[in-house]
Amino acid sequence: MAVGGSLPVEPHEGLAPVAITNEWEAAQLIADPLPRTIARVALPAVASSLLMTLFFSVDTYWIGTRVGASALAAASTAVFWIWLLVSIAEMVSVGLTAVASRRHGEGRGADAARIAGDALMLALVLGTICGAGGLVLLPDLFAVMHTPPEVSALGIRYLGTYLFGAPLIFGFFAVDAAFRAAGDTRTSFLLLSASVAVTLVLDPVLIVGWGPIPPLGVAGAAIATVSTRAVAFALGLAIVGRRGVLKLGPPDWRVLAAIVRIGLPTAVTGVVFSLIYVLVTRTATQFGTPALAALGIGHRVESWLFMIGVGFGAATAAIVGQNLGAGRTDRAARAGWISMGFCSVFGIVACVCELIAPRWFASIFSHDPAVIVEAATYLRIAAVSQLGICAEIVLEGALGGAGYTLAPMLTSTLITASRIPLAAWAAARFGSAGLWWTIALTALGRAVGMVAIWRSGRWKRSSVG
Repeated sequence: MAVGGSLPVEPHEGLAPVAITNEWEAAQLIADPLPRTIARVALPAVASSLLMTLFFSVDTYWIGTRVGASALAAASTAVFWIWLLVSIAEMVSVGLTAVASRRHGEGRGADAARIAGDALMLALVLGTICGAGGLVLLPDLFAVMHTPPEVSALGIRYLGTYLFGAPLIFGFFAVDAAFRAAGDTRTSFLLLSASVAVTLVLDPVLIVGWGPIPPLGVAGAAIATVSTRAVAFALGLAIVGRRGVLKLGPPDWRVLAAIVRIGLPTAVTGVVFSLIYVLVTRTATQFGTPALAALGIGHRVESWLFMIGVGFGAATAAIVGQNLGAGRTDRAARAGWISMGFCSVFGIVACVCELIAPRWFASIFSHDPAVIVEAATYLRIAAVSQLGICAEIVLEGALGGAGYTLAPMLTSTLITASRIPLAAWAAARFGSAGLWWTIALTALGRAVGMVAIWRSGRWKRSSVG
């Protein structure tokens, strides 16, 4: 799932690091009572995810309240292209997690470390290619969304800055996945805490300016975001290398092919999702800058629950992969259902909060009355979808841990693609509220789809090569 830029929530800010450091901890994943195992593995992952969400929420606060509605709309629309980048990075992350966690479950830690090294090199190459290609196409990326000129100009500054750091961000995803398959959640959490603490200070300094540092606006926000991932990548790389969790060497093309084969459906899901949102944004543009800014605020408020789901999904992916490697398919199946149940408690809380206090949430991120009204409308409608987000994200993570990614890709993509005609029809009939209802109901549809796929049990026979 997914995580990335300043405002992403829906598809994927990336899974939080979840893992095992030795054979004893690996044995716990396949032997200890499942509720306790899920809680032990998921809580550090959830905490790490919420740390990143805290940073992104503060980032949104400074953009929306100090730079203005146009800047908030610019970051909100730029983030759809950032989702696309993150989705490609997740191809490596998901593939690495599935293959390496299976090797750990089989007791082949050295092989898992070499797999992680191959995946890191693949991630850096892909990050360089995507960053360079995005910079060449930068003006066209906003032209296709029909955003207002002032929003496009600010969005180009924001996204352009982000693209320069793409290789480091891709590298972070690979190291993150190495932790998730065979690392230490406590160390990862401390690393992330330190990097986020630094950028929480760096963010307002770069956006608003301080002393000799001039205000950089949205570009400053992007610099702070890239810096967070770069620091986490560098420190994480040093640790996994020292512990032998990641080893570099001549690439094994069979391993790389397995990583791509498993991760590609997830990547395609995210890429298509991003492109669909680009087209949906053209519908939102007709309602002006307040609607674009409201879309960003809605995503940011929803991101707290989404990232809790990402943490539980990452934990479930590791548990499912380990138990399938150990031949305990029934235990892997129960892990998915129990994790979904735990996470859904937070979904009920989020639904109630968004129904009770939507204007309060909106006012945190903007002082513009028109933006607050539109964002409150979005949150009231989106509250119903909070009941399904956890099922979608947790079970999608579990299916990724099993290496079963094609069926989820097709299901998610088809339901999300239906937003394009539905959004156009609903917006013409009901205004911006029709667009928000389209987003909410299709999100629930994806949740139902993931539940059906997990219940079918076909993932139990999936092979990771």
